[in-house]
Amino acid sequence: MAITEVIKYEGDNSTFVWKHPAEDFNTHSQLIVHETQEAVFFLNGQPLDLFGSGRYTLETQNLPLLRRVVNLPTGGESAFHCEVYFVNKTEQMAIRWGTDSKVQYVEPAYGFPLSIGASGEMSLRAADSVKLLTKLVGTERELNRETLVSYFRAFLMTKVKTYIAQTMKELQVNIFEIDEHLLTFSAALQEKLAPDFADYGVALERFFVTTIVKPDGEPQYEKFKELHFRRYADIAEAKLRQQVEVIDQETARQRTIIAAQGIAQKRSIEGYTYQQEHSFDVAEKAAANEGSGNFTSAGIGLGMMAGVGGAVGGVVGNAFDEALGAAIPAPGPARFCDNCGTPLSPGAAFCDNCGAAVSAQPRCRRCGFVFERPGKFCPKCGARREETP
Repeated sequence: MAITEVIKYEGDNSTFVWKHPAEDFNTHSQLIVHETQEAVFFLNGQPLDLFGSGRYTLETQNLPLLRRVVNLPTGGESAFHCEVYFVNKTEQMAIRWGTDSKVQYVEPAYGFPLSIGASGEMSLRAADSVKLLTKLVGTERELNRETLVSYFRAFLMTKVKTYIAQTMKELQVNIFEIDEHLLTFSAALQEKLAPDFADYGVALERFFVTTIVKPDGEPQYEKFKELHFRRYADIAEAKLRQQVEVIDQETARQRTIIAAQGIAQKRSIEGYTYQQEHSFDVAEKAAANEGSGNFTSAGIGLGMMAGVGGAVGGVVGNAFDEALGAAIPAPGPARFCDNCGTPLSPGAAFCDNCGAAVSAQPRCRRCGFVFERPGKFCPKCGARREETP
């Protein structure tokens, strides 16, 4: 009978469960369990002890359950018959999955039946070593990832198809927008599938839906796809028109602001304000009315300009004078009768009061000043008027 002295894992990292080939162990044999492993002792098909990472000497004090069923002779030289399974606890990643046929479901957004396929990747980890050995491994000497996936294939296809249809309905995911929700879709499916894997002692660490196979080419699907994109094209066009209108309004507003700033800058350079510019327009209109012979309008314009001139100073008054100066002649100096002193009418040859003939305007002999009214002295140089002719 062979006596084994060292018991350790000799498989690779892609293996979930590996059974040590030896089955007869000396009571002083060494058991070595790596950090990412667990070792399970079986006797007569029943799991007895579970060892975590570390190094162990197989003695009765290290095998309390075994001590109950095996009567070891004193001295510890006799061998006993057991089986040791090593369970790899590392996470096995990048395990491919995919539906073997199309999933039939009613599309929630439009309410029409669809057939889709799905595929992706998942990662698994041995969570409960005893449950995994008793439910899946049995008497097999090894359980690798390919074998494990093959065990779960039928189960996975049935469950995934059912859960895909349920999840699409619960999330109300549009078939044309599902690629935008793959992460949410994957998380929802993982949550539904995790309890089913846990029943076999396996943890579904990650589950990803990477591809949704749409029924491209099917007449009904193509019809609704055209309807969907036409609907969103109309919405996009309406939004585009609205944006263009907003841009046009903003452009017009900016142009108005720029024009106003230009006019304000021009007024600042030329030295007048908006009120003065408005007064210029009033003066110009008044002059146009006066030029057409409507003196009533000219009078109104004159009154208006009088009020405006008080508000804006001499600038507007000068402008109005220039506009109306040619139409209203300036009055000459007043003349008086030399006989009675009555003011004379312009251009009169005789006095309206005494009838005396109006002589030529007398002048001061000394300074030449033109006398406008009777008097004895020249108002300019003070010479006596009797000395004038």
